[in-house]
Amino acid sequence: MASPEDMAAAVADSMRQRTGHSLDEWVGIVEQGSGLDPLDQLAVRRWLRDEHGIAQNSQWAIAFEVAGRAGWTMPTPQQFADQMYVGEKEPLRPVHDTLVAAAEACGPEAHVEGRATYTPIVRARQFAAVGPGPRLTVRLGLRFREAPGGLEPAKAFAQATHWMHFGTDVDPQAAVQQARELLALAYEQNG
Repeated sequence: MASPEDMAAAVADSMRQRTGHSLDEWVGIVEQGSGLDPLDQLAVRRWLRDEHGIAQNSQWAIAFEVAGRAGWTMPTPQQFADQMYVGEKEPLRPVHDTLVAAAEACGPEAHVEGRATYTPIVRARQFAAVGPGPRLTVRLGLRFREAPGGLEPAKAFAQATHWMHFGTDVDPQAAVQQARELLALAYEQNG
């Protein structure tokens, strides 16, 4: 799976054909005509959509580039996780970290990415996601083509077809014991 930077580069390469302007031209348009904080990527994307009818992938590429030129750098997966587990969610962090490490250990092609609300673990496609769940839980989302029985179907979480939840009372190693075989199966099915 391509990184966010690779995807942005691919979109940038075809920007003029799709929008009538190059990525550099769009950066100038945003900087000179929007009046927006270049670090507020959501506001920049909305402005591009509302004022110029720019499609979503192009909005992301332009906003990403505008913010980068203003000094923004993409947080690391660790930094994203730091932001997810603050305050009352802080005790959930060891479970999160242990599940992410177990997913990454499923095979040599597994790698961890960062998002604001969950941590995706990707092979050829995302096969697992870990993030805060409801009622002080850690949610493990798994993506299956053929799921084993007894799992709860996921509802709109990070490309997951099924999920599990672990509370603050669970030992991180116990969570991994429950999830290890399922992580391996999801890894296998998403290669």
